[in-house]
Amino acid sequence: MSVSLSSDKSVREAYSADASGLHLIPELVARPESVQEVVEVLRQATSDRKAVTCAGAQTSTSGASVTDNGVLLSLRSMDRISAVDEHTRTITVGPGALVGDIKRATAAVGLLFAPDPTSEEESTIGGAIACNASGARTYKYGATRRHVKALKVVMANGETTEFRRNDLEKNTVGYAFAHDPIDWFIGSEGTLGIVVEAELALLPLPHHVVGLAIFFKAEQEALEFVVTTRESPAVAPRCIEYFDNQAIEIARAGAQDGMLPIGAMAMIYVEEEVVDDLESTLGRWGELLDSQASDFEPIVFDGESRLREARKLRHSVPSTMNERGASHRHAGGRKVSTDWAVPYRKVGEAVRTARALATDHGIEQAVIYGHAGNGHPHQNFIARTSRELATIEGVVEQTLKHVLALGGTVAAEHGIGKIKRRWLPLQMNGLQIAMMTAVKRELDPLGILAPGNIL
Repeated sequence: MSVSLSSDKSVREAYSADASGLHLIPELVARPESVQEVVEVLRQATSDRKAVTCAGAQTSTSGASVTDNGVLLSLRSMDRISAVDEHTRTITVGPGALVGDIKRATAAVGLLFAPDPTSEEESTIGGAIACNASGARTYKYGATRRHVKALKVVMANGETTEFRRNDLEKNTVGYAFAHDPIDWFIGSEGTLGIVVEAELALLPLPHHVVGLAIFFKAEQEALEFVVTTRESPAVAPRCIEYFDNQAIEIARAGAQDGMLPIGAMAMIYVEEEVVDDLESTLGRWGELLDSQASDFEPIVFDGESRLREARKLRHSVPSTMNERGASHRHAGGRKVSTDWAVPYRKVGEAVRTARALATDHGIEQAVIYGHAGNGHPHQNFIARTSRELATIEGVVEQTLKHVLALGGTVAAEHGIGKIKRRWLPLQMNGLQIAMMTAVKRELDPLGILAPGNIL
C-alpha cells in the first residue's frame, strides 16, 4: 500500500477529538492525498476486515468523526478546488476543501455557494455533505443536499462509483428512494461510502445584503416575532436567527463597546437581499417593527465588512461554548448540544418546555441560540462532571420526547453520529431502521464503514 498508516501515538492523539467532546483514540491514522490512495485504504481494510471512519476538520458535534476502532481516514489533504464553470454554474471540489474557501472562490466570479455552516472557516465540504449541514441561510436556500449535483464515492470494497442527480421533473420507475441514489450518501455520515469528490451547484451572488439585529425584553416576545416575520408578506429574510440573554452576553464580549444594548434579554438577527434600494428595505422592516413597541434601536449591518462582523458575533457563541465544555473533560464533563427542531409556529412552546425541564432537574439553563426561523434553536449545556452529564442527557431525552410530540425531529442539521444514536428509535420506527440497516448491509456488507455512527 502506497499510503502509509500511522500508529504513532502523537498522530493518533491528534485525531482523537471533535467538537462533540468525545475522546476516542484510533488504532491507526491514514492521511491520503489522492482518490487512488483512498481506494487502497479501503481495499486493504476490506481484506483485513478493519474498520474505517472518515474525517475532515473534525468539527462534528455528534462524535461522527472520531473512533477507537480501526483506521481514522483523514481527508483533509484532499482539498482541491477546481476553477468555477460559469456556464453551468458549478464547481468541483475535494472533500477536504473548507467551505469558506469554496465560497470565496465562487464569490470571486460573482457566484454563491449557498450553504453556510457557522463554522465554515473550519469545516470541510466532505463533512458538510456527510451530515447534510445547513446554517443560517438554510431558511432561504435549504441544506447542503439541494446544492450537490454529483458525487464520486469510494465504496467499502474499494470500488469507485459516480452518482449524478437527475434533472427529471417526472419519474415513476421503481421505489422513490431509489430514484436519486446520490441522496443515499448525503447525510449518511460516512457509513455507506467515502465521498472523494463533489460537484456543487452555484447561484448568482446577491449584489447587496443588509442585516438587522432586533432586541427584545423577553424571550417569548422574540420567538413570537419569529412567527410574525415568517408570515409577513412585506419582508423576505434569508435567515432568522435567535440569541437568548446568555448568547447576547457571549457576543457582547467580542463586540464593540456599547454595540449591544444593556437590558436586552433576547435578539433576533435577520438578513435580507436588497432587490430595490436599502431605504425601501429598511422601511419595510421598520413598519414590521412598529408593532413591537421595542425600547431598543435595531442595529443595521450594511455591506460585506459589517456582515462579517455580525457573523463573527454569531460564531462566538458556539466557539465559546466549545471552549467551556472542553475545560471540563478531565472530570468527565463536556458541552451537550441539542439539534432538535419543531414546526416554526411551535418553537416558543418547545423552548418554554425545554427551560422548564432543566429547572425541574436543577440544571443550569442552557445557552439557546440559532435557526429559529426554521424552528431550530440549539441548546448548549455545560456538564462539569460525569454526574451532571448523565442528568443533562436525561433532560435532553425528555425534551426530545416533547419535541417529537410537537411534530419535530431529534436532529435537524448535525446528524446522529455516536452521541445521538440512542435517540434515533424515539423518532424512527422499527421498519424505518430495518430499511436503513438493509441498505447499510447491501453497500457495506462487512460493516467496516464508520461503525457506531447512526446505527
